[in-house]
Formats: sequence, C-alpha cells, structure tokens
Amino acid sequence: MRTRDAVLLALTQIRVQKLKSAFPLLGVTIGVMFLIAVVSIVEGMGKYVEEDFASRLIGTNTFTLRRFDNVGPGGNRGFSARELQRRPLLRMTDVDVVRGSLPATMRSTVASETFKYATAIGARPRQVQAVATDAEYFAIKKFAVTSGRAFTDQEVRAGSPVVVIGVEVAEHFFPGLDPEGRQLRVAGIPFTVIGVIEKQGSVFGFSLDRLAIAPHTSPMGRIIRPQRDVSSLIVQAPTQADLAEGIEVARGALRAFRGLRAAEPDNFGLVTQDAAFGFIKQLKGRLVLFGTALPAISLVVGAMVIMNIMLVAVAERTREIGVRKALGAKRRDIMSQFLVEAATLSTMGAAIGIGLGIGLAEIIAALTPLPAAVAPWSIVAALVTGAGVGIGAGLYPASRASQLDPIAALRSE
Repeated sequence: MRTRDAVLLALTQIRVQKLKSAFPLLGVTIGVMFLIAVVSIVEGMGKYVEEDFASRLIGTNTFTLRRFDNVGPGGNRGFSARELQRRPLLRMTDVDVVRGSLPATMRSTVASETFKYATAIGARPRQVQAVATDAEYFAIKKFAVTSGRAFTDQEVRAGSPVVVIGVEVAEHFFPGLDPEGRQLRVAGIPFTVIGVIEKQGSVFGFSLDRLAIAPHTSPMGRIIRPQRDVSSLIVQAPTQADLAEGIEVARGALRAFRGLRAAEPDNFGLVTQDAAFGFIKQLKGRLVLFGTALPAISLVVGAMVIMNIMLVAVAERTREIGVRKALGAKRRDIMSQFLVEAATLSTMGAAIGIGLGIGLAEIIAALTPLPAAVAPWSIVAALVTGAGVGIGAGLYPASRASQLDPIAALRSE
C-alpha cells in the first residue's frame, strides 16, 4: 500500500471512530501545546534580553570594571569569600588610570546605583532608582532627554545638585506639572530637576522609568556610596571588534597600577556582555529543560492511549487483516499501514497543539510581562515529536497485526 493510501485510510478510520480517536488526539495536543508555549516564552525572553535588555541595562559593545565579577550564580567561582572581601574598593584613582589608558575612540562612565526614598512637596514618598554618574552615561545607555536637558561635564566637575528623572518619577511627584526647575529630595537631600528621560518601559515587569540620575560628584555620590568609592566603570567600544582590545588595555593598566605580579589573579572584576549572556543562555537552557517536563508526561500518556487504541483496532480488524494477507499483502504492508495510522493520528494532534500553543503564548505575552517569540525550530520539533510518538506507540500493535495468521484471521468474526 502506498503511503498516500495509508494516510487516507487512517483519516477515514479517525472520522469513523471519532470518540476513540479523540482521546489520543487530546493527549498529544496538550503535550505539544505546552511545549510550544514554553519554548515560545523562553525564546521570547532570550530575544528580549539580547536585543532590548542589553542596550538598556548593559549597553551595546560595553564591558564593566567593578570590584567583583558577580554575573549570575557562580560569577565569583574560584575565589573564597575571604579573598573576595579582601579585594580593594574601586576608587576614582583606579578609574582615572584606566580611562587614561583607553583609546580616544572609547567612551566611559562611572556608575553607582541603589534604591532610595525620594520626596517632593505634595506627594507621597516613593522609592526611586538613584544613579550617581557623569555626562557620558546618557549616550552609553541611549537615554534621550525629552524634556529639559541632561547635566553637563561642567556640572559634574562642580558637583552640582541637579537630577534627571524618569517618566514615572515625574508623574508621581509632579503630576500635571512641568518638573523642570522643581525640587526633588533623595534621601532627604534636595536636588533640582533639570530634565526628564523618554519612557523606557519595563524589563520582566521591572520599571525602568523610576530613575533619578545625578552627577557622581554631587551629594548623590555620597548617598549611594558613603565610602566615596565607585560601583563600576562602564566602557563602550565603537564596535564589537574593538571590545577585546579595550578589555586587555584596561586589565593591564589596573594590574600595573595596583602592583599585581604576573602570577597573581586580578583583584577586580571585568564583566562583559558575553559573561552576562552566557548566564542568560544557561538559564534559558534550564528553563526549556524544566518547562518541557510536563509536556513530556502528556506525550507519554498520549502514546500509551494511542497504543491501546491501536491494539483495539487490530482486534476489531482481524478479519480485514486476514483478507489483505490472503490477497497477497506482505507483513511489511500490514505493519506500515498501522504505523501510518498511528503517526497520522499523533501528527494531527501535534498540529492542533501547535496552533493552540502559539495562541496560549500570545495570551500570556498580552496578559503578563513575559514576552513570547515563536521559534520555527520548535514547530518542526513538535511535528517530528508528534509523528515519533505515533510511530513509537504503534510499533507493538503494528507488529501484532503483521504476525496474525491469515487463516485464523479469516475465521475471526
């Protein structure tokens, strides 16, 4: 029997035996639906992180000099807690040495940040993300100021108590008003608002519009880092190809300044996009692994139901099998017929599950902060998995059908 004929026969059997076919279809459909939904959400998270999260929170073509290398679990692996605590703080003298060694084409900015309560006349206190930095921060982070202006290098040198705020901060503390020129107190210290950053949105439900950015030489620096140190130095290269050179130049300059011998490890951290993305990709792989456990159970249940349905079909169609064998059908013909029927049944379930899974992913993306992006490979994998489940589940029933004795089968009622 040709494959096309076997598929048509399988579709006829499904149409005739609707109730029996519904159960295996349901099992495969549920499994594939959750598989597609989970993979779509994880892929969406990965795409969002690499394309949006990178430019907003990490910066494009950047590396960060800091005291520790803690990007994700295991970021400081290889060092004991005591060794890490003995690392010197990152001071402005360190920053100046590194900046002086970098090529003129590279940008750099110091950045220290934490959450502090802010107040303004007529508004309730609220936590804001306080940032102490310099003028290059806005260019590196691609923060466009839509109202007012950003602070200048001159204001950084003077330590002016000025602040640029996010949209959410402006709407909370100055509703219906122009924030420019008004006073915002951060941790009780007054700052003059000079600008508002364009709306940044959110990352996984965390708002990026609760910012209060001030010069690191202003009181904001002392509020965030009472020991007068710096959290990090962010360096941006003009292209990805220039990044490795910048990292090595910065490492060499700081090691020489701190008097580290060749055999001694770095007593500072250099965090790159690759390090951050490496952790994200590792997390992404684990999410896919754990997220497919439930769909796998559903697929196993669907396979068991398909096997039982096919065994029943073999018993009900014993006489048909006998007639086909008497007419010259070979063992492989009988076996392929039942395998195709099982594969057709499970592939139909997979196709329905793919449609429902894409819909479920879109609903989750619309109702929650989780993004979704359907990966083409997941659709192919779902169809292959569906067909594989059917073939695997149909092997035993097909084998039993092919081994029936034609004479005994013809005597069957």
